[in-house]
Amino acid sequence: MSRFSEVKDLVMGLEADFEKFYEKGNQAAGTRVRKGMQDLKNLAQEIRTEVQNKKNAG
Repeated sequence: MSRFSEVKDLVMGLEADFEKFYEKGNQAAGTRVRKGMQDLKNLAQEIRTEVQNKKNAG
């Protein structure tokens, strides 16, 4: 379940930057959102691989 916590923490950590970008038009916050979303994508891919490997091993 620690992987799930990682995903939640990453998403929650982006909340302020999402607000700054979408509500206030802060361009630097948009850059941080894009980086955070790329990190989320990479984390999701790692988790998918782990799940598949565990599923195939059992």
